[in-house]
Amino acid sequence: MSLHPFDQVDVFSAVPLKGNPLAVVHGADGLSEETMAAFARWTNLSETTFLLSPTDPAADYRVRIFTPGGELPFAGHPTLGTCWAWLAAGGRPRAAADPGVVVQQCGVGLVRVRRDAGHASRLAFAAPPTRRSGPLEEQVLERIVRALRLPAGAVRAHQWVDNGPGWAGVLLDSAERVLALHPDWPALGDLKLGVVGPHAAGAEPAFELRAFIGGGMYEDPVTGSLNASVAQWLMRTGVARDAYVAAQGAALRRAGRVFLRREGEDIWVGGDVVRCVQGELSL
Repeated sequence: MSLHPFDQVDVFSAVPLKGNPLAVVHGADGLSEETMAAFARWTNLSETTFLLSPTDPAADYRVRIFTPGGELPFAGHPTLGTCWAWLAAGGRPRAAADPGVVVQQCGVGLVRVRRDAGHASRLAFAAPPTRRSGPLEEQVLERIVRALRLPAGAVRAHQWVDNGPGWAGVLLDSAERVLALHPDWPALGDLKLGVVGPHAAGAEPAFELRAFIGGGMYEDPVTGSLNASVAQWLMRTGVARDAYVAAQGAALRRAGRVFLRREGEDIWVGGDVVRCVQGELSL
């Protein structure tokens, strides 16, 4: 066994215990995949990440992302939380031309992460392209309507918004309807479902999101990958402006805030990160 620096951080919140927690293990090159998976099951968090040396010369670090059930090619709050932990441990970007941008290597390839000059605790990642898009199949939509106990016509739009985890997305008429949902988990099956609805004009968040993981029968507090692909969908179709704030987690008594902005061809997904635990692990 060897000792590894360890952080537990809260992502998408500037206040501890109000965002989405993440465990980050540093110096994980010597750990086997079996040990990583076992530790992720032990933490029982939605994701646990492991920092490794990059194999791509363009990357600053490599990360492997595990849920208790297996490995993910990409996830949003692990990307921001891992980058924050890497920087806090003394990591410095290799690209001298743009020292504010960190390049992460993960299962979907290279992901750019940048620091927000106006907010010391805030980072943002450039949303990766979706792997699957287009309208949901009729039988999938029927299952979602049944599982969410929605009246006819409540779904205003729907789309596959998969950028790695497998998300399906539906747009409802209001944030209030989104917050009132009580899903029938068995009816949802193995779907990973994002539900979004607009807040009233003038509200601080423009949209409310909820993320239902059907196969695990749980709700994710604040979800960067979902917000990324939903922003790509809503901005492309003109439903959302080129910059907006999304709220997520209220149903779980969290207060997550995700900052979305389109700049040219990129959509940046931002959030605050705070450390909750720091120590060493014997693995």
